[in-house]
Amino acid sequence: MNKLNINQKIGIILALVSLGYLWMAFQIPGFSLPRPVDSDTFPKVLGGALLILSILLFLEAPAHREQDEEDSPAAGDDTLWTSPRMRVAVTSAAIVGYAFALQPVGFVVTSILLCCGLAYYYGYRNHKVNLLASGGVVLALYVMMSYVMDVYLPTGILPF
Repeated sequence: MNKLNINQKIGIILALVSLGYLWMAFQIPGFSLPRPVDSDTFPKVLGGALLILSILLFLEAPAHREQDEEDSPAAGDDTLWTSPRMRVAVTSAAIVGYAFALQPVGFVVTSILLCCGLAYYYGYRNHKVNLLASGGVVLALYVMMSYVMDVYLPTGILPF
């Protein structure tokens, strides 16, 4: 019997999580009034997308370890700041800082700073593309959430 690779193991775990999530999503009661989009639509779509992506992850061929190490920006340079544990710690600290800064600074500014800062930390150095991509996604989310879905997002230091 062939051993499962890491992608297949994670794919199985994510598939189980998505099946549990889908089961809970199908427990959400629908409204008695007919609507085109009901309260259970988004959780069902989200669970289905997670299930499809976990199946694709399971089927993905694993990359060769030697090739990954050669292509990585820090090949052979496993310093304190690039170790896997430190990356998890820095990312977690950035998310905690994001949570604390979200209300006073605002959604747009803190989200762009988080995206650009983490991209820089993980080795992406094209600042113009990073800022344009992060800003575009964050502004699109802000407009969609604030003006289309009427969800309050903190404006912080920006006037809108």
